[in-house]
Amino acid sequence: MKLSLPWSSVRSWGLVVAGTALYAFGLQFFIIPNLLMEGGVTGVAVLLNYALDLPVSLTSLLINLPLFILGWKQLGRSAMIYTFVGTLLLSLFLWIAEWMVENGWMVPFTSEQDFILVVLYAGVTLGIGLGLVFRAGGTTGGVDIIARILHRARGWSMGQIILTLDVLVLGISLLIIPKEKVLYTLVSVFIATKIIDFIQEGAYAAKAFTIICHTPEKLAKDITVELDRGVTLMPSIGAYSGEDKMVIYCVVSRFEIRKLKSLVRQHDRKAFIVINDVHDVLGEGFRDE
Repeated sequence: MKLSLPWSSVRSWGLVVAGTALYAFGLQFFIIPNLLMEGGVTGVAVLLNYALDLPVSLTSLLINLPLFILGWKQLGRSAMIYTFVGTLLLSLFLWIAEWMVENGWMVPFTSEQDFILVVLYAGVTLGIGLGLVFRAGGTTGGVDIIARILHRARGWSMGQIILTLDVLVLGISLLIIPKEKVLYTLVSVFIATKIIDFIQEGAYAAKAFTIICHTPEKLAKDITVELDRGVTLMPSIGAYSGEDKMVIYCVVSRFEIRKLKSLVRQHDRKAFIVINDVHDVLGEGFRDE
């Protein structure tokens, strides 16, 4: 019996592999040799490397594993599969990059005369890497898992949780690396964020979906379970057919765009979907003010 994966799955896994490889390369080629920082769990691993000379590939994996187990229990298998693979691939590619640097196969880029060049390329490289992973519906683990658990348990904004944890890591780094390096890191993070938004098809915080399908009630229920997002069902009438219909309206973050598209197609391959840019979102799951 011949087994074949749909092209969409092959493409998604390819993006995760390419994204994690590029992100690992950016860390070893630009960030670490120039004593810059990163946010989240990767930032903690980089900080331990600076302080104790521990390999980033190992420490990031050791920190992520208990978080992954917690996420598996709290969020379920389907929500964690891409995160699990992304976490393992990131550690693998970090180890490969470390080996290449140690054996002279890759010479890190450093520059004291034009440090802003280092920051620009670091931000672009990390942004493209993470953007590819997010576009495939995956993550590299870490604070994303914590944010999703706290959002589901407490209703706190995922964006604010991630931002708070990143600021905490950067704040601690002031005890180990010069403050100028932390300030340069903020520039790199800003550039990476813009690149991620660009790759995710728009520099907006969210997207609004308007969906017309044959099973609106069932799809709405699955969206609330799988994505933990609120859904509105609006009664409507088809102008041509005269039939009563229910239109689904839902707003999701940029990390959930691909997952919602896939969920809709699973229910109805002929569903009509309209996706609008959202300039600002206030309310549960997004910003509070």
